[in-house]
Amino acid sequence: MPGFDGTAYQARLDALAAAGQAMHGEADLVSAYRPSTVLDAGCGTGRVALELARRGLEVVGVDYDQSMMSEGRRQSVGVAGVTWVEADLSGLRLGRLFDVVVLAGNVPLFCPPGNRPALVESCAAHVAPAGVLIAGFALDGRYELSAWDDGCTAAGLILEERWSTWDRQPFSGARGDYAVSVHRRPGPA
Repeated sequence: MPGFDGTAYQARLDALAAAGQAMHGEADLVSAYRPSTVLDAGCGTGRVALELARRGLEVVGVDYDQSMMSEGRRQSVGVAGVTWVEADLSGLRLGRLFDVVVLAGNVPLFCPPGNRPALVESCAAHVAPAGVLIAGFALDGRYELSAWDDGCTAAGLILEERWSTWDRQPFSGARGDYAVSVHRRPGPA
């Protein structure tokens, strides 16, 4: 997400939270899979990563935008369990696996179309056996859900569940909707 203003972005999130907006649907869903390790791919300022770390999980937050990462590091003062990595997700190679890899907040839509197959491949490569890749993004015509699914299948992942919200509302499949997809890597835990 190059070119973002991490401080301004975080201020908008803080305003939503102050207005009573529920801010942790992604962390609630990720936690339901009972992971001990999470890769927050496209973590932005760390809203999801920090909440998961507060819940006692080991989290690696990765983002390409220096401003977002700086704000995430600032927000994480006093929060144990988060490691920050500034990197392009389409070429990410951390050399380790995670119980859950999560892409929240339309991350696939921020990736240039030509890099999307590499994005899916690199994120899927970090999913442990029996682990899951969870991604949520708008179905507004910028990225077809079938292309996401095809990429996950090519990377050895199987579609397990799909909702239209992070709080598991039924998926309608309509254009303009939102999809939260869970793809699992087969294998023993």
